[in-house]
Amino acid sequence: MRGVIFDGKQVRVVTDLEVREPGPGEVRVAISAAGLCHSDLSVVDGTIPFPVPVVLGHEGAGVVEAVGGGVTHVVPGDHVALSTLAHCGTCAECDRGRPTMCRRAIGRPGRPFRHAGLPVHQFAANSAFAERTVVKAVQAVRIPEDIPMASAALIGCGVLTGVGAVLNRARVDHGDSVLVIGTGGIGLNVLQGARLAGALRIVAVDANPAKEEVARRFGATDFLTSTECVRDILPTGADHAFECVGRVELIRQAIDALDRHGQAILLGVPPATAEASFRVSSLYLDKSILGCRYGSSRPQRDIALYADLYRRGRLLLDELVTRTYPVEDFEKAAADAEAGRVARGVLTF
Repeated sequence: MRGVIFDGKQVRVVTDLEVREPGPGEVRVAISAAGLCHSDLSVVDGTIPFPVPVVLGHEGAGVVEAVGGGVTHVVPGDHVALSTLAHCGTCAECDRGRPTMCRRAIGRPGRPFRHAGLPVHQFAANSAFAERTVVKAVQAVRIPEDIPMASAALIGCGVLTGVGAVLNRARVDHGDSVLVIGTGGIGLNVLQGARLAGALRIVAVDANPAKEEVARRFGATDFLTSTECVRDILPTGADHAFECVGRVELIRQAIDALDRHGQAILLGVPPATAEASFRVSSLYLDKSILGCRYGSSRPQRDIALYADLYRRGRLLLDELVTRTYPVEDFEKAAADAEAGRVARGVLTF
């Protein structure tokens, strides 16, 4: 079968990838579509350290082909969106409803694939850039069959992360003001999350002025090409500032743009050793800096919720899919993503 493998030096689309059968509590899914997220590219450029060789991809949707023992919530033929959370469901964090904090779901990459006779790692417990993948059953969430696969795929990362950061982590309230720095795939979902939450003023910042139209479509009430004029729109500062790029200077700008009791939420992924600075005195008026993993999501609940919001016309998914590419055109898709020519490119099988 086809798959996208990074061996530590180059990315290749291979045709002889193999995946094992699902074991107890696992599901094999035939991938129909998979979004190309910057996190995949960050593995290639070293921003996210990961063992190699590895099958990339972590934002996918497809059809259940087979289930292992004990799996009852999905059956072969079901359409599913995949999450990256291979959480255990039994630890204290899972029991508290915080599966993103499950220690069994962090830093334990499996190797369900083989290529040229050697085992290959799975990225983010998912590896959606393969015709078939095996995941824990808890990662497969059944979705209505009328949702296009290319759109459904984006729920599993971009929507869970961006909308989830607004609703679950920041808990934006009606009438709040929101600043969103960076309007790529994650930033656009933060914008629509703020719209869903009832934020009154939603200021989008992106260095590319061509992104204004799509930013406003997703919920921005104002658009700027830098943070310099944020105070002209929000004189006392923002209640919530989301950094969606992963640059330390933008993290500082997000913090500096906060109002009293404001909070900066960090979603962009800088290099693992990056350090950010801020004036300590600037936080004393009850300001906060919040990390956020995967939108603090509960995928079995949230994916179903977002699918329903999409069907009701309240959540935008189709508009996120800028372009689809056959998996063989991975290099073109990656180049377009790196150049900012697409909000989200989607690989299809």
